[in-house]
Amino acid sequence: MAVAGCGSREERWSLADATALVTGGSKGIGYAIVEELAGFGARVHTCSRNAAELEECRRRWEQKNLRVTVSVCDVSVRAEREKLMETVRQTFDSKLDILVNNAGQFSFKPAAECTADDFSNLMTTNLEASFHLSQLAHPLLMHASISGGGSIINMSSIGGSIAFAGSTIYAITKGALNQLTRNLATEWATDMIRVNGIAAGFVTTDMIKDVDPEYMKEEHSKTPLGRTGKPVEIASAVSFLCMPAASFITGQVICIDGGRTISA
Repeated sequence: MAVAGCGSREERWSLADATALVTGGSKGIGYAIVEELAGFGARVHTCSRNAAELEECRRRWEQKNLRVTVSVCDVSVRAEREKLMETVRQTFDSKLDILVNNAGQFSFKPAAECTADDFSNLMTTNLEASFHLSQLAHPLLMHASISGGGSIINMSSIGGSIAFAGSTIYAITKGALNQLTRNLATEWATDMIRVNGIAAGFVTTDMIKDVDPEYMKEEHSKTPLGRTGKPVEIASAVSFLCMPAASFITGQVICIDGGRTISA
């Protein structure tokens, strides 16, 4: 494998012919990540639970000449995760350069009112799926062809490090995901696999469309940049972390939040 960080500037800042799996890529941040990675030259496979929505996305990407393949998958189901990774293995000839664990669910509910099903559903979708998909991807990532080795990006949240009332179970999953990121980075460094996380602040997606406008106004007042983020602003950071230019970065959970966590 080529020594990380070597090569021309163009090579360091390119994902040409890299292969990537992005979960939950039919909308929001996931959609932006798919477009950004493919725009930098990667071949991307993505999944969603909604077949019709996924097919519409595939047509749009085809019209843009982006190399994106799709398959239906509910990442909360173990058998479907295994089927997804087998599809990826066949699609990319048993190698993978990038795994982005993006699919997740959000729940806004007082802790005293949360049920056992609420807890189980969020833990399975947000945490267990990321751990299991990373396990399944490990042998493929060991055959990564990109300079600097394979890369896993776990999509986390600032809710994993600072407290927001009403999102306790969600916060638990993201805090655990941050620690998963650090541990896998330590264990798999010798396999030339880097593992990093993105802790996003409030981003304009369907996930926050029902949040009380007054609550968002208050959040903006606590954010130095005074606004919510855009999906492409998260996707740009994901792409950077996957590039050879970032080959000395691993085990980091980077906050992309307009400064919200520094002013908490």
